[in-house]
Amino acid sequence: MSSAAGAGLGPLRTTPPQRGSFPLDHFGDCTEQMKKYMKCLELVHNDNAPNCRLLAKEYLDCRMKHDLMDKTEWKNLGLPDDPQESKEQTEPHKD
Repeated sequence: MSSAAGAGLGPLRTTPPQRGSFPLDHFGDCTEQMKKYMKCLELVHNDNAPNCRLLAKEYLDCRMKHDLMDKTEWKNLGLPDDPQESKEQTEPHKD
């Protein structure tokens, strides 16, 4: 009788997460956009400012164009489709 723990188990299989993790930008394709976004966050003390969200959109768009993340709709990332939609979200509705 074997007393070694896990002796009957096969090799562990790992799977990548579906969201929240994506490849590193080894070639620096999107470094400039990332730096602008990080600087914005620093200036607004990590507050969820609309101008930083637009920079985040530029950064994520760059990552999608360079196949560093899966292409997805902006609404799935919590970002507007175009600048007009962003403006409507930040301004109060007038009747």
